[in-house]
Parts: sequence; C-alpha cells; structure tokens
Amino acid sequence: MNAENIIRSKRDGRELAREEIEYFIKGLVNKNVADYQAAAWAMAVYFQGMTRRETSDLALAMAYSGEVMDLSAIEGIKVDKHSTGGVGDKTTPVVVPLCAAAGVPVAKLSGRGLGFTGGTIDKFESIPGFRTELSRQEFINQVNRIKAAVISQTGNLVPADKILYAIRDVTATVDSIPLIASSVMSKKIASGADGIVLDIKVGQGAFMKNLEQATGLAESMVAIGRQAGRRVSAVLSNMDRPLGQAIGNALEIQEAVDTLRGQGPGDLTELCIILGAHMVYLGGAAGSIEEAHDVVKELLASGKGYNKLCDMVAAQGGRAEDLDNIAQLNPASLQVDIRSDRAGYIQGLRTDEIGRIVMRLGAGREMTGQPIDHAVGVKIYRKTGDLVETHDILATLYANDPQKLDQAIKAWPQVYTWGDDPPPTAAIILGTVSE
Repeated sequence: MNAENIIRSKRDGRELAREEIEYFIKGLVNKNVADYQAAAWAMAVYFQGMTRRETSDLALAMAYSGEVMDLSAIEGIKVDKHSTGGVGDKTTPVVVPLCAAAGVPVAKLSGRGLGFTGGTIDKFESIPGFRTELSRQEFINQVNRIKAAVISQTGNLVPADKILYAIRDVTATVDSIPLIASSVMSKKIASGADGIVLDIKVGQGAFMKNLEQATGLAESMVAIGRQAGRRVSAVLSNMDRPLGQAIGNALEIQEAVDTLRGQGPGDLTELCIILGAHMVYLGGAAGSIEEAHDVVKELLASGKGYNKLCDMVAAQGGRAEDLDNIAQLNPASLQVDIRSDRAGYIQGLRTDEIGRIVMRLGAGREMTGQPIDHAVGVKIYRKTGDLVETHDILATLYANDPQKLDQAIKAWPQVYTWGDDPPPTAAIILGTVSE
C-alpha cells in the first residue's frame, strides 16, 4: 500500500477501502505522505467524489489522528452545535445558555474567524476578562457546575484536518461536499459530544449556495455521526441575508444578550429556538422536538437563559454586569449612518459582500493570526423585503480607521438590489435532516 496507488485509485473513480484512507491520513500527519500528494488526492476527490462509507471513514480517520476529548467525567448527555459559517451568525451565545438552563450540558470547543464568516471565540473575547483558554479540568468542572463552557480548540485536536484544510485552501478544493463533511464532523467527533446539532447555512453568505447542495452535505454529516455512534440533527437555515441586525464581534454579543432578554431580532430568535430545541431533545431533556421547542421558549421568556449566560461569563473571568453595555465597552470612534438615495423595495442583499466589508473594517481576518478590532462592524436596519423611502437609514457603520470607513461607505451601495414590488417572502428555516 502506498500513497501513489491510493491517489491513482481515486483518480480513476474507484472506491477506497477503509485501510487505504487510514493509511493516507496517518501518512499525512507523520509526513510519509507529501503535501503535493495530498493536493493530488484532494483534487481527485473533488472530481470523483466519495461514497457515504468513504466519507465516514475519512472523518473517523481524521478525528482520531490526534487528541480526542474524553468528556466521560461530565454528567449527562453532552450536546454540541456547529454552524457552517455565516454573516451575523451569533447563535452560540444564545443557544448554549438556553440548553444549559434546561439541564443539558454543553462542553463546546469553538474556533476563530477567518474570511468574512465570524468566529465564536473572537465574539466572546469582546467581553472584558472572558477567558477562552481553560485547563481540561477547569473545563470539565465548569460544565458539571453550571452546564456550559465555551473554549478555544486545543492545539492537537484533529491535526490531519489542519494539514489537509491548508492544502485544500490553496488548491481550489475547499468546496467539496465529502471534504467539507469529513472536516467538520472529524472536529465534532474529536470534541467528545454525544449529540451534535448542525446549522447548515444556505445562500449568498454561505459555502452552500443552494438547498440541494446543502441537503446533500447535511445528509452526509448525519450519516458520519451515525457511524461514529453520535446522534446528529441538521437544520438548514437561510443565509441570503445576514442573521439579525448586528455584524461585528462586540455588536453581535450585544445582540445575543438582547435576544436572551426577549428583545432580539425575529429571525435570530426563531433560529435560536429551533437549534436550541434540537439540542434539548438530543440531550434528553424533552421527549419530542415539539416539547423541546416549548421548553426553550419558556427558558427564553423567563430570563433563565440570560441568567445562565451571566453564570458562564462570571465563571470564565468576565463580569455579568458588563453584558449590559458590551458595545460601550468596545467603543468605535467613528459611526456613520448610510441613507437610501432612492425609494422602493429591497429585492436582495449581497450577504457575502456585507461580510467582506465588515472584515475589511477590521472585524475579521484575511490570514490566520491577524489581530481583529472587536468594536467595528455594522448594524443593518433594512433588509430583503423592506419598503424604503428616500433618506431612510439603511445601516450604521462602526469604524476606528477613517480610510477603512471611507472604503466601506463607497462599497455599501453595491450590497442592494432594488425593485418596485416586494420580493417573495423567504423563510429562515429551509429544512431539517435527522436520524
């Protein structure tokens, strides 16, 4: 068995055996498989695809290529969630405390942002003092005590995926469903949760541009989870427009706080209730999705979810009272309202372009390791379907660099498409896939 024959087999469209996949992934980590061989293999997979069995074997081989979290010391059914990335996606600070308030333990490892999709860890770090690096014992003790913790991913978690993703990123092989599915699920399996809820984004601001692609990805991920002995549900959600109003780290945390207090945007609230319901159901705190839905709505309305966020922030080094004014604690020196120069209906938004504008303001990274500015971002007041009059405020830009702000103002008009009639109504939830 050697890397060349494995590449040739996949190039020619043959199904790889589990032993071949494991050999290749182990070789990638121990340097017996060269980067250029991995690049050739990734391109072969991109064009030839993988069967469900191959994709599951790849995910498991990557999951066990390094450290695997042992969460057995945490009481109860551990549940995790993952989003495939979007613009304004701040569901984690809402659903994690809601699930914890329902008694479902959430031991979550999250990443930093890269490109125009934000990172959960970056958002939490806009809370003064919030620690995203805990020891293993601190992590376990906190989840047992308050049922929730969110920390940054450990260095040796799924090393094969880190190597393979870096290769895919520079060889135009990122958008392959088997490679995306195995990448995401390998990290979730290695993170140790018993149940996993996936938020698969669909549309302009997502990797998956259409529902057919997204459904295929969701089905593949659920199948991987089943083979790994995990319970998995996938929710397909609309990313043709940003989620909520706020985009940018501190602004998004503030909106998450508002949502937990019952004052959040309707689309964000709806999605968080659905995701939370799936997590509560997989965690065994409700007998059906419908019952779980009612549980989450009650926890949101009663403020128990917000109280649990306060507990989590205090446990990880922050001050609960700071949640009242996160945006003020991360002040942007420059704020500019963007007004409409015409009347009409907003037919659509270039969500990906909005994400890029906010990234260039300093809220995101174009390369790993770049510093970010927690204060900058945008609040969008008018979105797809809204009737706008001339001079109405469409959005407010928050910046600390005059040159970057000027570039954002110039780029903003290309975000919108306009029309004289209202567009069709688009739902936030586009479907679900589960066992």
